[in-house]
Amino acid sequence: MPKLAVVASAIGLVLLSAAAPAQAADKTLTVAYTCSGGPFSNTTLSVPIVVPDTASGSFEAKWAIPALTLRTAPTATTQVQVNGKLAVTGGTHADLAKTGASVTPGTTAVPTGQVTSTVQITATTGGQVTIKPSTETGSLKLALAVTPTDVTTCTTTGTESVTVTVGQDGGGGTGDVVDYTCTPTSGAPQTVRIRTALTLPAANPKVGEQFTIGWKGTYESGAELEAPNGLPTTGLKMYAYASISGLTGLTSATGVGELSGVAVGQPIALPASVDMKTTSGRAGTATVKPASVNFGPRPTEPLIECEPTSPGSLKTYTLTVGDGSASPSASATPTKTAVVTVTPTEDDSEEPRRSITPREGVATGAGGDAGPDGRMFVLAGSALVLAAGAGGLLLRRRAHPLR
Repeated sequence: MPKLAVVASAIGLVLLSAAAPAQAADKTLTVAYTCSGGPFSNTTLSVPIVVPDTASGSFEAKWAIPALTLRTAPTATTQVQVNGKLAVTGGTHADLAKTGASVTPGTTAVPTGQVTSTVQITATTGGQVTIKPSTETGSLKLALAVTPTDVTTCTTTGTESVTVTVGQDGGGGTGDVVDYTCTPTSGAPQTVRIRTALTLPAANPKVGEQFTIGWKGTYESGAELEAPNGLPTTGLKMYAYASISGLTGLTSATGVGELSGVAVGQPIALPASVDMKTTSGRAGTATVKPASVNFGPRPTEPLIECEPTSPGSLKTYTLTVGDGSASPSASATPTKTAVVTVTPTEDDSEEPRRSITPREGVATGAGGDAGPDGRMFVLAGSALVLAAGAGGLLLRRRAHPLR
């Protein structure tokens, strides 16, 4: 038994060392509020606010409003109205004023919901934007959209903060115009022009570390994408892609942005920004450029596909991935084998394939190597083989004791 215990401990160490690098590139500021009055009976709330680690121009702060309880069940379907403030240094915060989770008539339980606000950056490249909770009375207010004057007022005394590094704007501040041919599943193709800016990491990412390429786009006047007949007006998301070439096994980064206010025959409002994530299994220099943008409920079910009309003429930007690995066991043979085994075979110059797109914006990026999660399973498998071998030897010794 002692030998098996030692092997089990080894498995635990392998799992811990392999799992450690799997860190999200986003940062979370969790704010504790004390609440009173209004339609909700919650007296305390813990609200995570997620921001990117690197951005330029502007970025979204994503507020995760937890489950709420109403004092009285509503008689009609409505939504939670959320108003919030943040204290920002190195930028300006547009006060949050959005509707969030849907409220079902006849029940007092309200599900979790996400709303977003925008921070406009004033700090220079290489600087930082610091985000703190506002300590003003009523810095978070909650109401029902049907009765906006009946407000639950929430206040915090928290002083914690997170920082966002100001990265390089691949578009030179305003971005470059990308011509798209957008093909819906119903309706005629549309010619769309989006001024697109890519935000590259301020510091070179390392092998095995997830990193973010920011996407920001605005329509050119008169060339907006209009919602065609038959397009659902709720539950839609925009999936943005960046094409990456020059590093074997790394072909793209991808991210998802929420859409709201979609109306048939009207321009589809683009999200303020999208964080496209990926991980490289190799060091070197890569070329990055804008790629597809798709619209639909899921990445594998695009209802509108927008492809660059002339991808070969798009301006490109240089990305450098540094040597080294975030994993202490990166030099071990199983890790190297895992990276080689899962390398995609498609040509680096190809556009990203939807079949490898992360589902619902999962923070792994498309087209990268196995990454930290892949290494964890390979190393865990190796450890289990070792455990099985040790167990077999022990049983053999018991069956055939030494003479």
